[in-house]
Amino acid sequence: MPCMTSAQVIVLATPVFLGLIAFEFAVGLARGRNTYRLSDALSSIGLGVMSQVVGVFTRLFTVGLYTIAYEHLALWTLSASALWVWVLALVGYDFCYYWLHRAGHRVAGLWAAHVVHHQSEDYNLSTALRQTSSGFLFGWVFYLPLAVLGVPPLVFGVVALIDLLYQFWVHTQQIDRLGWFDRWFCAPSNHRVHHAVNDRYLDRNYGGILLVWDRLFGTYAAEDPREPCVYGTRAPLQSWNPLWANLQVYRDLAVDSWRAKTWADKLRVWLKPPGWRPADVAAKWPRPTFDLKRFQRSGRYDPRITEQAAWVAGTLFAVVLLLTTLFLWNAHRLAPWLALGLAALILALLWAVGVVTEPAADVADRGDIGGEPAEPAADTVPHGAHRPSRPAPLS
Repeated sequence: MPCMTSAQVIVLATPVFLGLIAFEFAVGLARGRNTYRLSDALSSIGLGVMSQVVGVFTRLFTVGLYTIAYEHLALWTLSASALWVWVLALVGYDFCYYWLHRAGHRVAGLWAAHVVHHQSEDYNLSTALRQTSSGFLFGWVFYLPLAVLGVPPLVFGVVALIDLLYQFWVHTQQIDRLGWFDRWFCAPSNHRVHHAVNDRYLDRNYGGILLVWDRLFGTYAAEDPREPCVYGTRAPLQSWNPLWANLQVYRDLAVDSWRAKTWADKLRVWLKPPGWRPADVAAKWPRPTFDLKRFQRSGRYDPRITEQAAWVAGTLFAVVLLLTTLFLWNAHRLAPWLALGLAALILALLWAVGVVTEPAADVADRGDIGGEPAEPAADTVPHGAHRPSRPAPLS
C-alpha cells in the first residue's frame, strides 16, 4: 500500500480539528467564556485551507530543495529504519523551527509571512489553523542543517508534520496552566504568551514542541494571571479577506522601501525588526505610536452581518471544505491544468466568504484598496499587539 501524502494526512486530520473546535466552543458556552465569533473563525480556518491549497504547488519546491541538499551535502546517511534517527530528527526539527519562528518575529521580511498566524484578535483552536501561504519562500533555509546531517527526506517530512500537528491543541483559553509540563513543553499557557504582545510578553516562547529552547536562549516568559494576554496585531488587519491577510505586511514594507531615499534603507526595511522605518520615511509619513490601552478601549474588529449573510457565508464555506477535501486527497494525481483550476475556484470561494462577512463600508473605510496603505500602529516594537480576548457571541 503506497504511503499517504502529507495533504491526505491533513484531510484525515480535518474532521478531528473541526470536532475539537466544536467541543471547545461548547465548553466555552457552558463556562460562560465563549472565545469564538463566526466571521473570525471562518477567516482563520479559511486561511488554513488556503495555505494547504497553495502548499500543493509549493511543497515540491521546498521538499525538492531539501532533497537536493541531502543528496549533495549530507555528511553521512542516517537510516530511516532506526528509531533513534526519528527521535533525534524530531528534536532537531523543533530546534530549527525555534530559530525560524524567532527570525519570523525579528526580521520584517519573514514577519510578513508569519504575521498571518497572529492576525486574529481571538485565541482559540481555529487560530491554530490560521497559517500563511508564503512561508515557503524562505522557511526552507532554516532546515538545511538537517539535510547536511543526513536526515532522510522521508523522515524530515514526517517529523515536520508531527511538529505541526502537535501545535494545534495549544491554541486555547479553556486549558489553564499544567504545572511541570509548562516548564518543558509548548502548552496552552505559554503559547498564549507567545500570541500576546503586552510589553512583558512580546516575542516570547517560540518553541514548537519543546520550551527548552526558550529557556536556553533567553526567550521564555510565564503567563501572569494579573496581566491577561491581549491578542491581535499592532498593525491590525481589520479584514476577513484572505488575500489581503497574506499581502498586507508585504505591501506596507514595499511602500516604505520604495519611499526610502538610500539603497541601504530600501534593503534594511526588509531585514530590520518589524516596525523599523527609515528616518526620512517616518518623518514624512508618520504613524501613531502603539498604545495598548487605546487598543483595549477600541475593541476588536467585528463588523456585524445579517443572519442571511451568515447563512450564505456558512454555505459557501461548506462548499469550500468539500472541494478542498477532494482536491487535497487527489492533488498528486490531477492533471496540472485541473489542479490549478480547482485551486483557483477554492481561493475564489474563500474570497467570496470574506466579502459576505465584511460589509463594503468597512472595506472602503479601511483604505487598503488603492491610495495609502492601512496605517500600522507601531514603529518601535517587534511584531504586533494583541487586543483583549473578551467573551463574545458566535455571530
